[in-house]
Amino acid sequence: MGFADLLDEVGGFGRFQMIHVALLSIPGLLMASQNLLNNFTAGVPEHHCRIPNITAALNESTAALLRAFIPLDSSRTPSKCTRYTDAQWHLITDKPSHTNATELQTEACAEGWTYDKTEFISSIVSEWDLVCTLRSLKQMSQTIYMGGVLTGAIIFGGLSDRFGRKVMLIWSYFQLAVLGTFTALSPSYVVYCIFRFLTGMSVSGVILNAVSLMEWIPTKARTLVGTISSFFFTFGQMILAGVAYSLKDWRKIHVAICLPFFIFFFYSWWYSESARWLVLNGRSEEALKHLHRVAKINGKPEMTEKITLEVLESHMQKEVQSSKSIHTVFDLLKTPTMRKISMCLMVVCFAYYGLAMDLQKFGVNIYLMQIIFGAVDFPAKLVALLMLSFLGRRITQGTCLLMSASVIFANIFVPKGKTITRTALAVLGKGFTSASFTCIYLFTGELYPTVIRQTGMGFVSTMARIGSMAAPAVLILEEILPALPSIIYGGSAVLAGFIAFLLPETLDIPLPDTIEDVEEKGSMANAPTLTKHAT
Repeated sequence: MGFADLLDEVGGFGRFQMIHVALLSIPGLLMASQNLLNNFTAGVPEHHCRIPNITAALNESTAALLRAFIPLDSSRTPSKCTRYTDAQWHLITDKPSHTNATELQTEACAEGWTYDKTEFISSIVSEWDLVCTLRSLKQMSQTIYMGGVLTGAIIFGGLSDRFGRKVMLIWSYFQLAVLGTFTALSPSYVVYCIFRFLTGMSVSGVILNAVSLMEWIPTKARTLVGTISSFFFTFGQMILAGVAYSLKDWRKIHVAICLPFFIFFFYSWWYSESARWLVLNGRSEEALKHLHRVAKINGKPEMTEKITLEVLESHMQKEVQSSKSIHTVFDLLKTPTMRKISMCLMVVCFAYYGLAMDLQKFGVNIYLMQIIFGAVDFPAKLVALLMLSFLGRRITQGTCLLMSASVIFANIFVPKGKTITRTALAVLGKGFTSASFTCIYLFTGELYPTVIRQTGMGFVSTMARIGSMAAPAVLILEEILPALPSIIYGGSAVLAGFIAFLLPETLDIPLPDTIEDVEEKGSMANAPTLTKHAT
């Protein structure tokens, strides 16, 4: 007897749960946009050195004039970072020249750059000239944002354990709405990065506490609900492409993506606080009121008389007893099964962000690429739903990660000139990593016990954000060895995949309450024959 039994008694997956899931999932339409926003707000438009008094007059019909001012690079395209010291008018004629163009004197872009506004009307790259010697600042802005997400995972994980899931979720919505919108007013790159860091913190607060409030969902409905919720993230990726394409201005995009969080902030007061958390913090009477509220909304008003304070505390006795022990993040690594869980979950995000954070590298229209990367999640997650329901979490997680790794490794051997093939493999790899993501958010909440679940969620999110911070930096290694980023991304997926097969299965199993429960499940997973015989 536990809290899961009480949920069944107050209606199982009833009207309350449907409304609860819908309200928690709707913000997911814009949550994916926060992590992938850099693809568009920091997009790099075509550019070349500004030519004083002449560049403004250049258009498509006179673009050939650029040949007199801008040298060609090794790929025979106009240089982005240099210009001729003196105009070379003879280079725009068809007459052969005795002058070797490679010997002509060049200089850096002293007057700045001219940017093509076809793909991006404005981005932080064109706004603050983050090109050539400053091009690393483009990726730095994403790393700083992910640093905020990392910090938020640490801070909000602890705060929600102290003040409650609902309160911190409401605050996170408000922080994201205000600071995300204010980002559009940034007067400088430094201010922009500060706002993005603080916005990243609130993103962690939203994700961590929204997942925790899914405790109101009965055991048997968790797989379906988790998958449906992930579809909101998937559809959100396609919404981002539409918003970015229609606006093409980084300031307007920020406002469009962040302003709706004021709506989420206002309706989030409807949520019910986690009854588990309330009981474990000595607030059983409040937990009882929330349970009675759920029963009434689900059309079970008679249960308000049957479920008393004594009944609630008797069901939660095991959790309450365990909560008296002081648990820290070190408990996530002390015991064998908890250690395997933490090791697997902390490396899953790395390959995903390596694929999804730099869409311009594929050579395909960036808006189309975002739609394709979003659309592939639909079949991927449907397959994940079937696998999760029939094969379980462990096999689904391990298989998706290993398949993702195989696709990433395969792309190493495809020549860069074969854009379609490389893109197709990347999309396939994105599909497998998205399927693993669908599983991991569900799996994480089911693997960690109640007494340390929020700490575990915060720890895993922290480790994941370290991986996502490193993912953009790994792309720089391409200059040393082109295949090196793919080897690193694929290798991390292989490692996580093999560890996943060692985790305990959680399909249709009540949430664990104590660390002892987790270790017991882990030992049973390692001895399937004995378990089956005992059953």
